[in-house]
Amino acid sequence: MRSKEELLRLKEQAIALRRAGKSRRQIKEALGITSNGTLDWALKGVPPLESTRRPRAKDTVRAKARELREQGLDYEEIAEALGVSKSSVSLWVRDMPRPPHLTYEESRKRAVEGMRRYWAAERPVREAAREAVIAAAAAEIGPPSEREFLVAGAIAYWCEGCKSKPHRRADHVTFVNSDPGLIKLFLRFLDRAGIEQDRVIYRVHIHESADVSASERFWLEVTAASPAQFKKTSLKRHNPKTVRKNVGVDYHGCLRIDVLRSAALYQKIEGWARAAMHPHESDDLCD
Repeated sequence: MRSKEELLRLKEQAIALRRAGKSRRQIKEALGITSNGTLDWALKGVPPLESTRRPRAKDTVRAKARELREQGLDYEEIAEALGVSKSSVSLWVRDMPRPPHLTYEESRKRAVEGMRRYWAAERPVREAAREAVIAAAAAEIGPPSEREFLVAGAIAYWCEGCKSKPHRRADHVTFVNSDPGLIKLFLRFLDRAGIEQDRVIYRVHIHESADVSASERFWLEVTAASPAQFKKTSLKRHNPKTVRKNVGVDYHGCLRIDVLRSAALYQKIEGWARAAMHPHESDDLCD
C-alpha cells in the first residue's frame, strides 16, 4: 500500500511523463504502475496528447456529411447518402448554417431522384422475395399427376377456350392465348387426352405493325409442330390512335389452336371442368 505522499509524488511524475509525450503504457512501465485504476487517478484531468489519440472510424464520414451539407443537402438526404442515422447527421452539422430554400422545381427534382435511388435499391430486394415465394410454391406442387394434368388443362380451357352456348351449340375445341407457357400446358393436355398431332391446327393472330415473320417462327418453335399445321396468319388492322403496351420484340401476338373432330373431347373437357368447379354436383351424379 502506497502512502499519501508516495501517491502524490507518483501523480506528479505521471503528469510530467504525460506532458513529455509518453503513452499510458510507457508511463506504467516507467513508474512500475500495475493498475489501470491507479494510472487513471494519476492522470485525471490531464488530456491525452493529440499524437496519442487514435483516429475515430466516423471522422471521415463526419467530414463527408459536412461537405454534403455545404452542397445544400438536408439531414435526410445526407443520412441516406452515407448510410447513417439522422441524429448522427444532426450532431455533426448542426453548427453549420441551413441551406437556402429550394425552388419548387428543385424540390421536385430532388424528390424524383430520391425515389429513383430508393427503388433502385428496393426493387431487387422485392424481386428476390417474390421469386423466393414463387419457387417455394412450385416446389410445394411438384410434378402434376395424369389426373391433375387433366384438371389443369380442362380449367385452362374453360377460362381461355371457346365454349358452347345453349343458344348456339358448337362442341368444338378452340383455344386462344398469348402466353407460351399456357400454350405448352394445353398442348401437353391434348397429348394426355389422346389427341394425335395431325388433328391439331394453328393460326397466329397479330397486329399488322408487328414483326409477323418473327412471330410465326416463334410460335412454330413453341409448338414444335409442322409448318403445314399452321394456317395463314390473321392480321389485325393497326390503329395509330391506340396506345398499346404489347409492342416490341417480346410481342408475338396470340396463337389459336383448333382440334379437328373434337366434339367428344369438348364434352369431356366440360365434364372435367364441371367436376373440378362443382365437386358436390359430381358426387350427386355418381350416387
